[in-house]
Parts: sequence; structure tokens; C-alpha cells
Amino acid sequence: MSLTNAFETTTLQWLLTTDSVTRPTSWYIGLFTSDPTETGSAGTEVSGGSYARVAATFSVTGDTASNTSGIEFAAATASWGTITHIGIMDASTAGNMIVHAALTASKTIADGDVFRIPTGDLDVTLN
Repeated sequence: MSLTNAFETTTLQWLLTTDSVTRPTSWYIGLFTSDPTETGSAGTEVSGGSYARVAATFSVTGDTASNTSGIEFAAATASWGTITHIGIMDASTAGNMIVHAALTASKTIADGDVFRIPTGDLDVTLN
């Protein structure tokens, strides 16, 4: 996963200055049918068909943060298309993207399908 440009700046400010930095207090998983890029504003987030971002929590071991419980989206009530990317956001709607990544395998979500991420399968690594 890659930090977006905005959160790279926030991280550097926190690490190397005395600037006051506000960090997110909630995290939500967003699904994308195209690459949101480093800007965090490109790409196409899924919409409609009962799609909504799902809250997530993380724990950190060493240089890796992993989801502490399974992440399950509501069953699609219409096609969501082919999910190619994922983003961790700081709000359930709108807000800012923190990190993004391409899925190791794209997943087509049709009417009635459920997108799931098992516990510990969403890893964010800094190295």
C-alpha cells in the first residue's frame, strides 16, 4: 500500500517538525474500480447498489499494521463492477484517503455478491 501525497506530508510533519498534526481517529475501507493514485482523488469509488465504506480497526506489529477483525461489505444490490483497488479513508463518506493499493487479484462484484477481507489480510507496511 502507498500513502497518498497528503498523508506523506502529514507523516513528515509529524516526524520532523513541531507542527501540530491532526491524525485520523476512524478508518474506513473504500473499494475502487480504477486507481485512485497518489493524489487520492483520482479513480472511481464504487457507488450505488447498497455500497458503503466499512469501518476497520488495525493493530501494529513491527513495521506492519493489519486489520484486527474481518471486513465485510453489505451484499451488492446491483453490479459494483470489477474492484481493482482499495483505499483506507478517514471518513465514512467524503473525507481523505490515507493509503491505497491495487488488489493482488481483481474481483468482479455482481448483484448479491459480498466483498470480504478476512482478519489480518489487509496489511499496511512501512519499511
